[in-house]
Amino acid sequence: MEDVTDTVFRRMVASAGAPDVFFTEFTKADDLFGRRSTLSRRRLRYTNAERPIVAQIWGNEPTSYRDAARLLRDRGFAGVDINMGCPKRKIAGKGFCSALIDNRSLAAELIAAAREGAGPIPVSVKTRIGTNRVVTEEWVRFLLEQHLDALTIHARTAKEMSEVPARWCEIARAVRIRDGLGVDTLIVGNGDVLSLDMLYRRAGKSGVDGVMVGRAIFDNLEFFSGGDFRNRPPAVRIRRMREHFELFEREWGSSMNFHALKKYVVVYAGGFPGADLLTERIMRATALEQAVAICDDFLGGSRC
Repeated sequence: MEDVTDTVFRRMVASAGAPDVFFTEFTKADDLFGRRSTLSRRRLRYTNAERPIVAQIWGNEPTSYRDAARLLRDRGFAGVDINMGCPKRKIAGKGFCSALIDNRSLAAELIAAAREGAGPIPVSVKTRIGTNRVVTEEWVRFLLEQHLDALTIHARTAKEMSEVPARWCEIARAVRIRDGLGVDTLIVGNGDVLSLDMLYRRAGKSGVDGVMVGRAIFDNLEFFSGGDFRNRPPAVRIRRMREHFELFEREWGSSMNFHALKKYVVVYAGGFPGADLLTERIMRATALEQAVAICDDFLGGSRC
Protein backbone atom coordinates (compact mmCIF):
# COMPACT_ATOMS: atom_id res chain seq x y z
CA MET A 1 0.00 0.00 0.00
CA GLU A 2 1.28 3.44 -0.95
CA ASP A 3 3.12 5.25 1.83
CA VAL A 4 2.29 2.41 4.24
CA THR A 5 4.05 -0.87 3.51
CA ASP A 6 7.65 0.26 3.85
CA THR A 7 10.35 -2.11 5.05
CA VAL A 8 9.72 -1.18 8.70
CA PHE A 9 6.01 -1.99 8.64
CA ARG A 10 6.62 -5.17 6.64
CA ARG A 11 9.04 -6.32 9.34
CA MET A 12 6.44 -5.64 12.02
CA VAL A 13 3.94 -7.73 10.05
CA ALA A 14 6.52 -10.48 9.53
CA SER A 15 7.21 -10.69 13.25
CA ALA A 16 3.47 -11.09 13.93
CA GLY A 17 2.92 -13.65 11.18
CA ALA A 18 4.16 -13.22 7.63
CA PRO A 19 2.16 -13.74 4.42
CA ASP A 20 3.45 -16.08 1.72
CA VAL A 21 4.69 -13.10 -0.32
CA PHE A 22 5.29 -9.42 0.49
CA PHE A 23 4.86 -6.57 -2.01
CA THR A 24 6.61 -3.21 -1.87
CA GLU A 25 4.94 0.15 -2.18
CA PHE A 26 4.56 1.04 -5.84
CA THR A 27 7.54 2.90 -7.31
CA LYS A 28 7.61 4.89 -10.52
CA ALA A 29 9.98 3.13 -12.90
CA ASP A 30 11.37 6.40 -14.31
CA ASP A 31 12.28 7.65 -10.84
CA LEU A 32 14.61 4.74 -10.11
CA PHE A 33 17.12 6.50 -12.35
CA GLY A 34 18.32 10.09 -12.52
CA ARG A 35 17.97 12.86 -9.94
CA ARG A 36 15.11 11.23 -8.00
CA SER A 37 16.74 7.83 -7.77
CA THR A 38 18.10 8.14 -4.22
CA LEU A 39 14.66 8.96 -2.83
CA SER A 40 12.83 6.37 -4.94
CA ARG A 41 15.28 3.53 -4.34
CA ARG A 42 14.61 3.92 -0.63
CA ARG A 43 11.31 2.16 -1.33
CA LEU A 44 13.29 -0.90 -2.42
CA ARG A 45 14.90 -1.58 0.95
CA TYR A 46 14.08 -4.95 2.41
CA THR A 47 15.53 -7.58 4.74
CA ASN A 48 15.59 -11.35 4.74
CA ALA A 49 12.59 -11.28 7.10
CA GLU A 50 10.53 -9.91 4.19
CA ARG A 51 11.45 -12.58 1.65
CA PRO A 52 10.03 -13.55 -0.75
CA ILE A 53 9.23 -10.01 -1.82
CA VAL A 54 7.92 -8.64 -5.11
CA ALA A 55 8.57 -5.05 -6.20
CA GLN A 56 5.71 -3.12 -7.76
CA ILE A 57 6.38 -0.47 -10.41
CA TRP A 58 4.27 1.99 -12.39
CA GLY A 59 4.75 4.43 -15.26
CA ASN A 60 4.27 4.65 -19.01
CA GLU A 61 7.77 4.34 -20.49
CA PRO A 62 8.70 0.86 -21.78
CA THR A 63 12.44 1.61 -21.66
CA SER A 64 12.17 2.56 -17.98
CA TYR A 65 10.24 -0.63 -17.30
CA ARG A 66 12.96 -2.75 -18.89
CA ASP A 67 15.70 -1.00 -16.92
CA ALA A 68 13.72 -1.03 -13.68
CA ALA A 69 12.94 -4.74 -14.00
CA ARG A 70 16.61 -5.48 -14.58
CA LEU A 71 17.52 -3.46 -11.48
CA LEU A 72 14.94 -5.30 -9.40
CA ARG A 73 16.17 -8.66 -10.64
CA ASP A 74 19.73 -7.71 -9.70
CA ARG A 75 18.59 -6.60 -6.25
CA GLY A 76 17.21 -10.03 -5.49
CA PHE A 77 13.48 -9.41 -5.73
CA ALA A 78 11.33 -12.49 -6.27
CA GLY A 79 9.29 -10.82 -8.99
CA VAL A 80 8.19 -7.62 -10.71
CA ASP A 81 4.59 -6.48 -10.42
CA ILE A 82 3.10 -3.82 -12.70
CA ASN A 83 0.48 -1.51 -11.22
CA MET A 84 -2.42 -1.17 -13.66
CA GLY A 85 -4.99 -0.57 -10.96
CA CYS A 86 -4.31 2.58 -8.93
CA PRO A 87 -7.46 4.71 -9.31
CA LYS A 88 -6.19 8.02 -7.92
CA ARG A 89 -7.16 10.81 -10.28
CA LYS A 90 -3.80 12.57 -10.11
CA ILE A 91 -2.22 9.36 -11.43
CA ALA A 92 -4.84 7.73 -13.62
CA GLY A 93 -5.77 11.15 -15.03
CA LYS A 94 -2.30 11.35 -16.56
CA GLY A 95 -2.63 7.97 -18.27
CA PHE A 96 -0.93 5.85 -15.64
CA CYS A 97 -1.99 2.71 -13.75
CA SER A 98 -5.76 2.07 -14.06
CA ALA A 99 -5.85 4.24 -17.20
CA LEU A 100 -3.93 1.46 -18.94
CA ILE A 101 -7.11 -0.64 -18.88
CA ASP A 102 -8.23 1.58 -21.76
CA ASN A 103 -4.80 1.75 -23.42
CA ARG A 104 -4.07 -1.87 -24.15
CA SER A 105 -1.39 -1.36 -26.77
CA LEU A 106 0.75 0.51 -24.24
CA ALA A 107 -0.10 -2.04 -21.55
CA ALA A 108 1.26 -4.79 -23.80
CA GLU A 109 4.44 -2.81 -24.48
CA LEU A 110 5.05 -2.27 -20.77
CA ILE A 111 4.58 -5.93 -19.95
CA ALA A 112 6.93 -6.98 -22.75
CA ALA A 113 9.56 -4.50 -21.59
CA ALA A 114 9.31 -5.68 -17.98
CA ARG A 115 9.65 -9.30 -19.08
CA GLU A 116 12.75 -8.41 -21.09
CA GLY A 117 14.40 -6.76 -18.10
CA ALA A 118 13.24 -9.27 -15.50
CA GLY A 119 14.75 -12.24 -17.30
CA PRO A 120 14.07 -15.39 -15.24
CA ILE A 121 12.04 -13.81 -12.42
CA PRO A 122 8.23 -13.65 -12.69
CA VAL A 123 6.31 -10.65 -14.03
CA SER A 124 2.78 -9.98 -12.85
CA VAL A 125 0.09 -7.31 -13.12
CA LYS A 126 -2.25 -5.92 -10.47
CA THR A 127 -5.36 -4.35 -11.94
CA ARG A 128 -9.09 -3.72 -11.59
CA ILE A 129 -12.14 -4.97 -13.45
CA GLY A 130 -12.56 -1.75 -15.42
CA THR A 131 -12.31 2.02 -15.32
CA ASN A 132 -15.85 3.37 -15.45
CA ARG A 133 -17.61 0.07 -16.17
CA VAL A 134 -16.92 -3.62 -15.69
CA VAL A 135 -14.89 -5.08 -18.59
CA THR A 136 -13.59 -8.24 -16.94
CA GLU A 137 -14.13 -10.51 -19.93
CA GLU A 138 -12.17 -8.52 -22.50
CA TRP A 139 -9.56 -7.01 -20.18
CA VAL A 140 -8.63 -10.22 -18.36
CA ARG A 141 -8.54 -12.15 -21.62
CA PHE A 142 -6.19 -9.54 -23.06
CA LEU A 143 -3.87 -9.70 -20.05
CA LEU A 144 -3.79 -13.48 -20.05
CA GLU A 145 -2.71 -13.40 -23.68
CA GLN A 146 0.42 -11.51 -22.54
CA HIS A 147 1.71 -14.68 -20.82
CA LEU A 148 1.92 -13.20 -17.35
CA ASP A 149 3.15 -15.31 -14.48
CA ALA A 150 0.44 -13.97 -12.20
CA LEU A 151 -2.52 -11.60 -12.36
CA THR A 152 -3.98 -9.91 -9.30
CA ILE A 153 -7.50 -8.55 -9.69
CA HIS A 154 -9.06 -5.98 -7.40
CA ALA A 155 -12.75 -6.60 -7.84
CA ARG A 156 -13.92 -3.02 -8.33
CA THR A 157 -13.65 -0.48 -11.14
CA ALA A 158 -11.34 2.50 -10.82
CA LYS A 159 -14.35 4.81 -10.59
CA GLU A 160 -15.66 2.87 -7.60
CA MET A 161 -12.39 3.26 -5.68
CA SER A 162 -13.12 1.26 -2.49
CA GLU A 163 -16.61 2.62 -1.98
CA VAL A 164 -18.69 -0.40 -3.04
CA PRO A 165 -18.45 -4.10 -2.14
CA ALA A 166 -15.83 -6.03 -4.09
CA ARG A 167 -17.35 -8.19 -6.85
CA TRP A 168 -15.73 -11.54 -6.23
CA CYS A 169 -17.98 -13.04 -8.89
CA GLU A 170 -15.80 -11.15 -11.39
CA ILE A 171 -12.67 -12.70 -9.93
CA ALA A 172 -14.27 -16.14 -10.30
CA ARG A 173 -15.02 -15.18 -13.90
CA ALA A 174 -11.34 -14.38 -14.44
CA VAL A 175 -10.45 -17.87 -13.20
CA ARG A 176 -12.89 -19.40 -15.69
CA ILE A 177 -11.41 -17.32 -18.50
CA ARG A 178 -7.93 -18.48 -17.53
CA ASP A 179 -9.00 -22.09 -17.43
CA GLY A 180 -10.75 -21.77 -20.77
CA LEU A 181 -7.62 -20.38 -22.39
CA GLY A 182 -5.50 -23.14 -20.88
CA VAL A 183 -2.73 -20.80 -19.71
CA ASP A 184 -0.67 -21.18 -16.54
CA THR A 185 -1.09 -17.64 -15.15
CA LEU A 186 -1.85 -17.62 -11.42
CA ILE A 187 -4.97 -15.64 -10.51
CA VAL A 188 -4.92 -13.70 -7.24
CA GLY A 189 -8.06 -12.09 -5.83
CA ASN A 190 -8.18 -8.83 -3.88
CA GLY A 191 -10.83 -6.79 -2.11
CA ASP A 192 -12.85 -6.91 1.13
CA VAL A 193 -10.93 -9.78 2.73
CA LEU A 194 -11.35 -9.01 6.42
CA SER A 195 -10.13 -12.19 8.14
CA LEU A 196 -8.11 -15.32 7.50
CA ASP A 197 -11.30 -17.37 7.57
CA MET A 198 -12.82 -15.09 4.93
CA LEU A 199 -9.65 -15.42 2.87
CA TYR A 200 -10.00 -19.19 2.69
CA ARG A 201 -13.71 -18.96 1.95
CA ARG A 202 -13.13 -16.43 -0.85
CA ALA A 203 -10.37 -18.58 -2.30
CA GLY A 204 -12.40 -21.76 -2.17
CA LYS A 205 -15.48 -20.26 -3.74
CA SER A 206 -13.71 -18.35 -6.52
CA GLY A 207 -11.02 -20.90 -7.37
CA VAL A 208 -8.17 -18.39 -7.19
CA ASP A 209 -4.58 -19.44 -6.62
CA GLY A 210 -4.01 -16.77 -4.00
CA VAL A 211 -5.53 -13.81 -2.17
CA MET A 212 -3.93 -10.41 -1.69
CA VAL A 213 -4.62 -8.58 1.58
CA GLY A 214 -4.13 -4.85 2.08
CA ARG A 215 -6.13 -2.66 4.43
CA ALA A 216 -7.18 -5.52 6.72
CA ILE A 217 -3.67 -5.68 8.16
CA PHE A 218 -4.38 -2.34 9.84
CA ASP A 219 -7.22 -3.95 11.77
CA ASN A 220 -5.26 -7.04 12.76
CA LEU A 221 -1.47 -7.14 12.72
CA GLU A 222 -1.66 -10.91 13.29
CA PHE A 223 -3.96 -11.48 10.28
CA PHE A 224 -1.70 -14.01 8.58
CA SER A 225 -0.97 -16.07 11.68
CA GLY A 226 -4.67 -16.51 12.46
CA GLY A 227 -4.41 -14.58 15.70
CA ASP A 228 -6.29 -11.44 16.67
CA PHE A 229 -4.01 -8.59 17.67
CA ARG A 230 -6.99 -6.56 18.87
CA ASN A 231 -7.49 -9.07 21.69
CA ARG A 232 -3.94 -8.75 22.97
CA PRO A 233 -3.51 -6.95 26.32
CA PRO A 234 -3.03 -3.19 25.91
CA ALA A 235 0.52 -3.35 27.26
CA VAL A 236 1.48 -5.93 24.62
CA ARG A 237 0.05 -3.77 21.86
CA ILE A 238 1.77 -0.60 23.03
CA ARG A 239 5.10 -2.40 23.40
CA ARG A 240 4.75 -3.41 19.75
CA MET A 241 4.02 0.21 18.83
CA ARG A 242 7.12 1.32 20.72
CA GLU A 243 9.09 -1.36 18.85
CA HIS A 244 7.75 0.01 15.56
CA PHE A 245 8.83 3.53 16.52
CA GLU A 246 12.34 2.42 17.44
CA LEU A 247 12.73 0.31 14.30
CA PHE A 248 11.65 3.33 12.25
CA GLU A 249 14.34 5.41 13.93
CA ARG A 250 17.04 2.80 13.29
CA GLU A 251 16.05 2.37 9.66
CA TRP A 252 15.37 5.93 8.58
CA GLY A 253 16.93 8.23 11.18
CA SER A 254 16.40 11.85 10.23
CA SER A 255 15.82 11.02 6.56
CA MET A 256 12.12 10.40 7.16
CA ASN A 257 9.68 12.76 8.88
CA PHE A 258 8.52 11.45 12.26
CA HIS A 259 4.94 12.44 11.42
CA ALA A 260 4.86 9.64 8.83
CA LEU A 261 4.68 7.24 11.78
CA LYS A 262 1.42 8.60 13.13
CA LYS A 263 -0.71 6.76 10.58
CA TYR A 264 0.30 3.48 12.25
CA VAL A 265 -1.05 4.36 15.69
CA VAL A 266 -4.45 2.91 14.75
CA VAL A 267 -2.78 -0.47 14.27
CA TYR A 268 -1.79 -0.64 17.91
CA ALA A 269 -4.07 1.62 19.98
CA GLY A 270 -7.84 1.39 20.19
CA GLY A 271 -10.66 -0.32 22.03
CA PHE A 272 -9.16 -0.30 25.53
CA PRO A 273 -9.29 2.15 28.46
CA GLY A 274 -6.97 5.08 27.86
CA ALA A 275 -6.47 4.39 24.16
CA ASP A 276 -8.09 7.63 23.00
CA LEU A 277 -5.97 9.77 25.31
CA LEU A 278 -2.83 7.87 24.33
CA THR A 279 -3.59 8.36 20.64
CA GLU A 280 -4.28 12.05 21.15
CA ARG A 281 -0.99 12.54 22.98
CA ILE A 282 1.01 10.79 20.26
CA MET A 283 -0.74 12.78 17.54
CA ARG A 284 0.33 15.98 19.32
CA ALA A 285 3.95 14.83 19.64
CA THR A 286 6.48 16.66 17.50
CA ALA A 287 9.40 14.22 17.77
CA LEU A 288 9.90 10.49 17.90
CA GLU A 289 11.50 10.70 21.32
CA GLN A 290 8.30 12.24 22.67
CA ALA A 291 6.18 9.44 21.19
CA VAL A 292 8.43 6.79 22.74
CA ALA A 293 8.22 8.55 26.12
CA ILE A 294 4.42 8.62 25.84
CA CYS A 295 4.43 4.86 25.27
CA ASP A 296 6.73 4.38 28.25
CA ASP A 297 4.45 6.52 30.39
CA PHE A 298 1.48 4.36 29.42
CA LEU A 299 3.39 1.15 30.04
CA GLY A 300 4.63 2.40 33.38
CA GLY A 301 1.08 2.88 34.58
CA SER A 302 -0.37 -0.24 32.94
CA ARG A 303 -1.26 -3.33 34.93
CA CYS A 304 -2.16 -5.30 31.76
